[in-house]
Amino acid sequence: MTRGAGRRVTIAEIAQKAGVSVPTVSRVVNGRSDVSPQTRARVEDLLRLHRYRRRVPGSGDRAALLDLVFGDLGSPWAVEIIRGVEEVAHAAGMGTVVSAIHGRSDARRWMTNLRARASDGVMTSVLEPVLHEELRTLGVPVVVIDPAGSPALETPSVGATNWAGGMAATDHLLRLGHRRIGMIAGPLRHPCSRARLGGYRAALEGAGIPVDASLIARGDFRHASGFTGCNTLLDLREPPTALFAASDPMALGAIEALRRRGLRVPEDISVVGFDDLPEVRWCAPPLTTVRQPLADMGKMAVRTLQRLARAEELDSTRVELATELVVRASTAAPARRA
Repeated sequence: MTRGAGRRVTIAEIAQKAGVSVPTVSRVVNGRSDVSPQTRARVEDLLRLHRYRRRVPGSGDRAALLDLVFGDLGSPWAVEIIRGVEEVAHAAGMGTVVSAIHGRSDARRWMTNLRARASDGVMTSVLEPVLHEELRTLGVPVVVIDPAGSPALETPSVGATNWAGGMAATDHLLRLGHRRIGMIAGPLRHPCSRARLGGYRAALEGAGIPVDASLIARGDFRHASGFTGCNTLLDLREPPTALFAASDPMALGAIEALRRRGLRVPEDISVVGFDDLPEVRWCAPPLTTVRQPLADMGKMAVRTLQRLARAEELDSTRVELATELVVRASTAAPARRA
C-alpha cells in the first residue's frame, strides 16, 4: 500500500501491515500493557517507519472536519440531530459537512468528496456495507446515529430506548382506561420501529390484552402515512379509542384524519406520538408524546468520534439514551369503555 505525498498513515493501514486488529494498534498507541511484547515491537516498528502521528481533531495542522450524513435532510428529526452535533462541534472548533445520500450514485459522489476533504469522522443514520468497508479501509472513524439498518457489531452507535418508549406510550393509554389501542408503526426494517412496536405489544400483553394484528397499521414516519394509517384503523368494524403513532409526524397526520371525519382529540380518540419535535407543543391540542433525546444523540455522536480520533477504547459500542413520556392535552380517558 503506497501512501500519497503528505497523507498521514492511518491506524487501519498500520494494522493491515502488522496483521493485527485496529484495536490492537490503538492499545499500542495509547501505551496499554495488554499487548504481547512481540506484537508491540512489530507495531511500534511500523509506526516509526511510517512516521505515524496521532492527531486529535481541532488540534492539528488543519481545521478538523466531521461528516454528518442522512437519508433525508427534510425531516424535523434530522434538524434536531444537526442542532446537537453543531453545538458540540462548534465548541471544539470543528467544522461539520452535512450531506444526504439517496442512492448508489450519491454514495459514490459522497465518498469521492470525503476523500478529497480528508474527513476526520463520519456520523450517519444509514451505513451500507460497501461504504462501511471503504471508510474502514481509509481509517475514518464512524458512529451510527439511530441506525436505520443493522450496523456491524464493532461500529459504535448512538440511539434511544425505543422499546421502553413504546411501552411507556401504550401503558399511559392503558392507565387512562383504553383497552382497544391502535398503533401506526414505522418501517419494520428499522430497528427503532421494531423496538417501539415491541414495547406496544409488551404493554398490552402485560395488561392481559391480546395483541390484535388488525389494530396495527404500517407507516413510514411521515405525515401522509399517519393520515392513511389512521383512516385504515377508523374503518374497522370496531375502531380503536386511542392511537399510538411511532413518530410525531405520523401522529399529526392521524390528527388531521380525525379532524376531517369530525372526530375530536382527545374527547373522541386519544393520540400519542414519538419524538417530541418542537412543533408538537403548538398543535391543537398539544401532543402527548415520547421524548427522544435527538439533540443529545447528536452531541454524543460527536463526543464518541472525538474519543475514537484519540484512539481511546469505548466503554460500549452501543449507547442508548433514555426516552421520556411527555403528557399533554391529546390524551384522556375514553368516552366509553371499549
